Amino acid sequence: MPEDMTTLDLRSIAREAYIYTLPLVAMESFRRRRMALGPMNDMMHARKLLHFKSRLITAPNNDTLYSNAWLDLRRGPAVVSLPETGERYFSLAVMDMWTDNLAILGTRTTGSSGGRFTIIGPDAPTEGIEGPIVRSTTPICWILARILVSGPEDLAAARKVQDALTLDMPPPPNDLGGDPAGGTRSAPWQDYFAQAADLLALHRPPATDTGLLSRIAPLGLVHGFDPSHFSPREAEEIAAGVAEARRSIEGGMIMSEGDGWLQPKTGLGFYNQDYQFRASVAVGGLGALTLEEATYFPAYSFGGTALDGRRPMRWHIPADRPIPVNGFWSLSMYEPTEDGELYFIDNPLSRYAIGDRTPGLQRNADGSLDIWIGHDSPGPDRESNWLPAPAGRYTLLLRAYLAKSELLEKRYAIPEPQPATLEEETPK
Repeated sequence: MPEDMTTLDLRSIAREAYIYTLPLVAMESFRRRRMALGPMNDMMHARKLLHFKSRLITAPNNDTLYSNAWLDLRRGPAVVSLPETGERYFSLAVMDMWTDNLAILGTRTTGSSGGRFTIIGPDAPTEGIEGPIVRSTTPICWILARILVSGPEDLAAARKVQDALTLDMPPPPNDLGGDPAGGTRSAPWQDYFAQAADLLALHRPPATDTGLLSRIAPLGLVHGFDPSHFSPREAEEIAAGVAEARRSIEGGMIMSEGDGWLQPKTGLGFYNQDYQFRASVAVGGLGALTLEEATYFPAYSFGGTALDGRRPMRWHIPADRPIPVNGFWSLSMYEPTEDGELYFIDNPLSRYAIGDRTPGLQRNADGSLDIWIGHDSPGPDRESNWLPAPAGRYTLLLRAYLAKSELLEKRYAIPEPQPATLEEETPK
């Protein structure tokens, strides 16, 4: 370390380094957990919609089947064959280890006719490859497909789409498995930065991060990182900086300030140098799509009152002001963990989200829609439109797939849920 390095500098450097490297560590941690279910370079299909026991990824959706694969491109390219999808929404995101969406293939971009796409590593040649090419910026990347399901009776047809989604590529060069519990963002700073250093060596940072890399260089985040070189006082300052960084992203994608529907931040899904935002999304919404594909509106309070399942709410959507989407919309219910991750809750209806495709959804006589939100049932006449909540704090996440311009450009104000009583009358 430089002789003039102050403890204050070291604290701020550790804070910045943690935030910068967190997406790498979060992705690696998820990859290791995924390896317990299937190998690298192999497509895995979730044949059921995710539910309250699904804890592999934070803030899951209950609208689409997921198919995914982790690709090690060091031995050669991956050829992904997309199925024909007709009117069904489909997307396949190609994400690097920095969590950037390098390409989103499917309904919005490449259409519904399917096709073959080749994914290659950062330094791989393109000679001899026919058809469209997606270049990954890291030698390992993650592909994640979302296939819309319109109710239980549609599952069989959606699974056929999954079956037609195929992957052809060489086996990985070595075992990249490891302890599924390793590489977590909550590990002691010595272990965390050792993991981060190895990941930085494998996944070359972009040239545009040179300035930050020079600022965090005093930590020595290179392969073989040795924390014993720091004095006890320096180690204390590093630990303090990491603690500050963790507190700054505790809320994850759900920000710690603001009321009502929080507007999505420009740059979601491709973050450039917004390292704080990227780290927050890695905690609260790993694998988030870009705004053009899916627009996310989280909420944890309305009217200055925190959302709590013991206080029922009514979300009224007027007939002449429907949620403006070209795809579909859904409202998901999550219970936050202490460290900001979001998961579905067990409930008597086994309902984790509600939206414009929910089977049995009842509209009012005037065409408007009422969604009843709360822990207790709003009554048998309203259960078709009930989104069950925990008996305590919760978070809502409104997803708008293929949002129209008025929603993207904030010309449409999303109606806000209001306090409700079970005796409240439904509009005629």
